[in-house]
Amino acid sequence: MMIRTALRRRASVAAGALVLFGCATHTVEFPPQTPRGHIAAKPGRPGLVVAAPHGTSDAQTGEIAAEVARRTGFGLVVATGFNLEADTREAPGRRYQVNRPFEGVPGRPSSDDAVSEGARLVYENFERHVRATAQGPLHFYAEIHGNNRRESAGRIEIATVGIDREYAQRLRTLCELIRDAHLAGHAGAPRLDVLVEPADAIFYAASGAKRDGILKLPERAVHIELPKAARVEFRELYTAIVADFVAQAITLPRGR
Repeated sequence: MMIRTALRRRASVAAGALVLFGCATHTVEFPPQTPRGHIAAKPGRPGLVVAAPHGTSDAQTGEIAAEVARRTGFGLVVATGFNLEADTREAPGRRYQVNRPFEGVPGRPSSDDAVSEGARLVYENFERHVRATAQGPLHFYAEIHGNNRRESAGRIEIATVGIDREYAQRLRTLCELIRDAHLAGHAGAPRLDVLVEPADAIFYAASGAKRDGILKLPERAVHIELPKAARVEFRELYTAIVADFVAQAITLPRGR
C-alpha cells in the first residue's frame, strides 16, 4: 500500500512537471490496482517527433526532449510516472517500458521483459500519441534515454533505424563536430565519446523496441542514450549538442 501511494504521488508530481513542457496532458487508463502515468504531447513539424518514454525514471530526459523539440520544431511526446517499483540504492525499480508492450528493469536485457495487460495499454497509448504528433508518416524519430551504467558513463550511445554503416559513420562525425564546437570554452565539461550503430558496437541497441515497439514505425530513427553527466551536471550543454545533432541529422546527405 505504501509503494502504491508513493507511486500515485510521484505520478501527480510528474503531471505538474508536464506543464513546463508546454504540452497537452493525457491520463492513461489502466486496469484496477495499477499505478497511473501521464503522456504529454505537442505537435510540431509534420513527420518529425522527439520523445522521452521514461521522463520519470530516466532523470531529466523529459526536460531534455522538451528543449530539443523547442529548438528544432519537432513534435514532442513525454511519458512520466510509469514506475511499478521505486528505485533503491542497490538497483532500479521495475517499470512499464512504455516504448514497447512490456514491463522490465532498466539495464536488463529485453529478453528479461515480461508481458502484462498494463504494459500493453501503456504502449498502445504511447504509440497513439506518437502517431498523432507525427500528423502523418513518421519520417524521423528521436528518442531520448538515460542510463547510470558505469561502463557507459563516458559515452553517448546511438542506436538507429533505417541507417546503414556508412551513414552511421557520417552521423558519428557530425555529432563529434557539434560536440567539439559546443565544448570550446567549457574546459571543465567532459568530452563524451559518440558511438553510432551499426558503425559501432553499443550496449543499448534498443532491440526490444525495434522488434516489438515504437521503433518499427519510423523511416529513420535515433535512440540516444545519455549518461548522467550529460543529463545532470552538464545538462544544458549536452542538450544543446543533442538538439543541434538532431536538427542536422535530418538534413545530412546520405552520400552516393
